[in-house]
Amino acid sequence: MNAPAASATATAPAPRADAPAPTRVEDAAGALPRAPRQSARSVAGRIAQEEFFDYQPTSTAELPDPRPLVENLTRFVVEILAGARELEQIARWVTDDVYRTLLKRQAISARARAARGRPVIRPAFAIGSVILCEPRDGIIEAVVVVNSRARSRAVAIRLEGLDRRWRASAIHVL
Repeated sequence: MNAPAASATATAPAPRADAPAPTRVEDAAGALPRAPRQSARSVAGRIAQEEFFDYQPTSTAELPDPRPLVENLTRFVVEILAGARELEQIARWVTDDVYRTLLKRQAISARARAARGRPVIRPAFAIGSVILCEPRDGIIEAVVVVNSRARSRAVAIRLEGLDRRWRASAIHVL
């Protein structure tokens, strides 16, 4: 029970009369461009590459003292929300989520100043006590008290050791 062999001179079926004409994109030489084929090896290589090039955690022992960074980030965040500093200046020390959150808060603060007709003034404040905690290797959680004439505020910061440097993965101004 062998199936009949297909003829070598088989032709493609004729297009239907009511079907739209196929569109073809050809390069300058008249040949159709071919999509690159992805083998299982290239897909597996891409996945391994994403794992390799993603943020790599770093041990606390391999990182510098976090206290100066915590104090400076606190100072910068207060100045950013006051409109006296640009957010891009701290972009390399914060994660994308923190950047987006600060960008939203910066816009809200700018609208509030514009609605009240207040100019941008560099805030006068002093950094108070700094409390650092290490819940896990490569993670630092800090609370910084910021004192100004009108009130005192707390800034909570979570630093993670990523790619051999500290990056803030959470910043909250309370």
